[in-house]
Amino acid sequence: MSPTTMAVVAERYLRLALEEDITSEDASTESVMHEARAAQVDLIAKGGGVICGLDVFERTFQLIDPTARLERLVAEGDEVRSGQLVGRMCADARALLSGERVALNYLQRMSGIATCTRRMAAELRGTGATLVDTRKTTPCMRVFEKEAVRVGGGTNHRYNLSDGILLKDNHIDAAGGIGAAVAAARAHAPFVRKVEVEVETLDQVREAVEADADIIMLDNMTPPLMREAVRLIDGRAQIEASGNVGLANVREAAEAGVDFVSCGALTHSAPILDLSMKHLRLLDAGGLS
Repeated sequence: MSPTTMAVVAERYLRLALEEDITSEDASTESVMHEARAAQVDLIAKGGGVICGLDVFERTFQLIDPTARLERLVAEGDEVRSGQLVGRMCADARALLSGERVALNYLQRMSGIATCTRRMAAELRGTGATLVDTRKTTPCMRVFEKEAVRVGGGTNHRYNLSDGILLKDNHIDAAGGIGAAVAAARAHAPFVRKVEVEVETLDQVREAVEADADIIMLDNMTPPLMREAVRLIDGRAQIEASGNVGLANVREAAEAGVDFVSCGALTHSAPILDLSMKHLRLLDAGGLS
């Protein structure tokens, strides 16, 4: 997916999120603010981690008030500490009040994933292995969550089912075996597309090598079994380790000699980075121009 297409997709989801939160009116805000008033509010980190999603945060408010702007005191991908002032959001006070929760939801989620990714990627330094994400993302959040992985120092696996061929156990069962599945994939796909095969045993590793798979995914293998699989493959395919990978064992998986380590926990289990909008201040006595 091109960056332009991704931006279009992201904006569509932002609009849907705002529509979910404001079906007809923001009753609370309409009760206390009857007209446009310029205002400013502080964006504060309540925990330490990696900031990610500043553009998304700002754009959320701009969809309510096109004049909204974020004064950034940190850059995308910077690490922040608890209590740090991250930026100041300036807009119509009504936009700040109405967009707060949606904007923070995105920023907190993306920053949490970037933080988790940064910590896990650090564990792989010196191994030669690349940390990649998976499709285990929150529905309709993939474009944001995969960007957060990238900002955190990871690499994106295929974006969706249209992006590449990964033959998992059920595909293999449907085709009648690894050899038949790879042959069918080669017949269907352009030659420029790589074919990846998921395996669980050393016998399946041998089948995948014989079938000339481009990438072999070692699923839920122990480190000793992965090392033996790497020996059997002997450079004839790229190798990905996958399955129950976390901070405690990601380096051990990489040290088995694989090229990639994929981790679903980056997106399905990363805690948010707590951030808050505080100290809203009205800037003038009149309306916005």
